[in-house]
Amino acid sequence: MGVGFIGQATRVIPVEEATRVGQVRREARALAACAGFGELDAGRVTLAATEVATNVLRHGGGGRVLLSLVQGRTGPGVEVCAIDRGPGFSLERCLPDGYTTGAGSPGQGLGAIRRQAQVFDVWSDAGGAVVLARIYPERSRDEDLDYGALRVPLGRETVCGDAWFLGRDGARVVVALVDGLGHGVQAGEAAAAGIEAVAEAPELAPDLQLGRMHARMAGSRGGAVAVACHEPEAGLVRFSGVGNIAASVHEAGLPARGLPSHPGIVGGQYRRAPGFSLPVAPGALLLLHSDGLQSRWNLARYEGLAFRHPALVLAVLLRDFDRGRDDTGAIAVRLGGRA
Repeated sequence: MGVGFIGQATRVIPVEEATRVGQVRREARALAACAGFGELDAGRVTLAATEVATNVLRHGGGGRVLLSLVQGRTGPGVEVCAIDRGPGFSLERCLPDGYTTGAGSPGQGLGAIRRQAQVFDVWSDAGGAVVLARIYPERSRDEDLDYGALRVPLGRETVCGDAWFLGRDGARVVVALVDGLGHGVQAGEAAAAGIEAVAEAPELAPDLQLGRMHARMAGSRGGAVAVACHEPEAGLVRFSGVGNIAASVHEAGLPARGLPSHPGIVGGQYRRAPGFSLPVAPGALLLLHSDGLQSRWNLARYEGLAFRHPALVLAVLLRDFDRGRDDTGAIAVRLGGRA
């Protein structure tokens, strides 16, 4: 497998008053240190995070900033994502330096963020705004992998009971998501056991992966599990799932297609779950999420969103469909890329 990695937790910081901007700045710099960034690159992360948090407070009336370690083609990066429910904005008007809404800003926020980031994408509508920036070391010009992921623990929990894995080998992609039963430490242990089983043998077919995960999760709380593999030469996504993981494929010109799972609990009450295959075209979006997100969303209602960066897609869904009473695990991948 060319690249394979288990997702780390997403840090969510509410930004409702000015001291939170400083917290975002400090935690972003700490994350840059975890990624092994040097002083100059860490400064780029800090600047982008400060501008993002400031914009949320001044122009969005408050919101959330999400901080994540992300995996690039050759090394880690830092993702900074802001979500608010403010009045939105016109990107064309707001990107040039000097534009300001008069809220006390010098008008350099979005332009400054874009200059620091290898990936920059935004979404603005009547429900608010989302600003996404991914920052890799300055020398890394073609570093980004076209995926997005969330691993958000419930409330004040320090451990997330959902976990995910992504593997790429050329254009072949393997994705796994586990929702450990309940939340907290024991749910996290169950999810980690299942995900580690996939990470150790990502070349196996999804139905065989579920058997390995069931054996590894035995004795734990167990959980809901889904594994998908995109085989580009065959033009297929192969999928196996048990439990309430929602999975779907989104392609241009076609309605969204769901990937159904079997009933049961992996690691507990489990029967072999035969997989099935779905034909897909290059550029399709594969999206899996736990029940931390409501399932009644429809990307067709967000014109063009399905073709934007997968991390932006997930942030918009989190903004609008977060249940707020369970861990949230999600992963979205643009199929047909390379690693």
